[in-house]
Amino acid sequence: MVIASSWQLLLGMGILMLGAGLQSTEVSLRATLEGFTPAVTGIVMSCYYLGYLAGTSAAPYLVRRVGHIRVFAAMAAIASATILLQAIFVQPFSWAMLRGISGLCFAAIYVVAESWLNDRSSRATRGTLLAIYMVVLYIGLGGAQFLLIPADPRTTTPFMLAAVMISLAMVPIVLAAHRAPEIALPRKVSYRELYRDSPLGVVGVTVAGMVTSSVYSMGPVYAQRSGLATTGVATFMGISILAAVIGQYPIGRLSDRVDRRTIMAWVSSLASASAVLLVVFMHMPRLIFLPLTALFSTMAFTLYSLSVSHVNDQLEPQQMVAASGALLRLNGLGAAVSPVLLGALIGQFGPPAYFGTLAALTLGLTIFDLWRKRHSEPVPADLKGTFIAAGPQGAATQIAAGSLTPQPAQPAGAPNGESRSQRGAPAPGSPS
Repeated sequence: MVIASSWQLLLGMGILMLGAGLQSTEVSLRATLEGFTPAVTGIVMSCYYLGYLAGTSAAPYLVRRVGHIRVFAAMAAIASATILLQAIFVQPFSWAMLRGISGLCFAAIYVVAESWLNDRSSRATRGTLLAIYMVVLYIGLGGAQFLLIPADPRTTTPFMLAAVMISLAMVPIVLAAHRAPEIALPRKVSYRELYRDSPLGVVGVTVAGMVTSSVYSMGPVYAQRSGLATTGVATFMGISILAAVIGQYPIGRLSDRVDRRTIMAWVSSLASASAVLLVVFMHMPRLIFLPLTALFSTMAFTLYSLSVSHVNDQLEPQQMVAASGALLRLNGLGAAVSPVLLGALIGQFGPPAYFGTLAALTLGLTIFDLWRKRHSEPVPADLKGTFIAAGPQGAATQIAAGSLTPQPAQPAGAPNGESRSQRGAPAPGSPS
């Protein structure tokens, strides 16, 4: 029933992701074609995540002041305009500024849309709705890559097509909005306190932000500089993103039954191994190259969900909403730094630096994970929460999910049998 009542929102977000995914890949690819150095391209792409962080902080205040529908319509209109302006002003500084504005707008859009989804779900249906929501987002983002094939990336067509998608996304979402959720401004939590409670979770969400933003932002640069044509770039990016859907459910369910740290270690190890193979055997046949790319994404894109689920295993219900905002900011900081770092490395060492850097990040997380396992005990089975799949792109709003529609916390050992992560957990849009 909750899915049937939310189909307009899911449709709108799917269309929005077509525009967002096309925009990101087109900007990265076009920058390379225009002769931007990898370092400059990395800076341009990272500005999106800086704006994104600002948007997640500002959106709850904007919504409180003027309402959900007005904020969504205004941000979608501005996001559409910024994309069209990028087609006119093909210059690094202009693109960096416009990318920052675009990131702010998309963050606000996610805040509004996901708070509506949260309002329409209950604790019993929240996990299912979030899982479907994430699948919709990944399919939209992955499918958008193939829109590059008929649209020449050297022209203004991809920008116009992305703007059209974002504009059309407003229609089903605005029409689906009937009443506004309650609004409460978010609280903050100390990073030191969060690290004390869950060092691995904090490091995990930061590394996950670095990995996923590297794929979204610098994947097209890697593919183009490796000699792939537009069709090859689109296929590489499409597989990299669509593969993220595969591992969410089975890996997540397994982590509910086994120590999550063990699962995280295996997942990051497999991601590292596949990335190393892609570096060592860079010129392997496509029939091997693409499945290895898919394996990397399948593993790496689950790290965010696993990390946040692990953090929530350590927290009391009343801590989760505040912690979710802090985790988002850590993820966003990692996402902002990574394209700049990777752009510089690709400029210095060439395309192999792409998967080389991804291998180093995931290997570093593996080592830290194993070190933490030696120095701490696993979370007791009766205190573990249920895994809920999420990703940084769709979890744009941990703040929105928890703060726009707050859930009352229940004491540990509540008689209804809910787990710690289920009681008072942030809703769709948050990775917990």
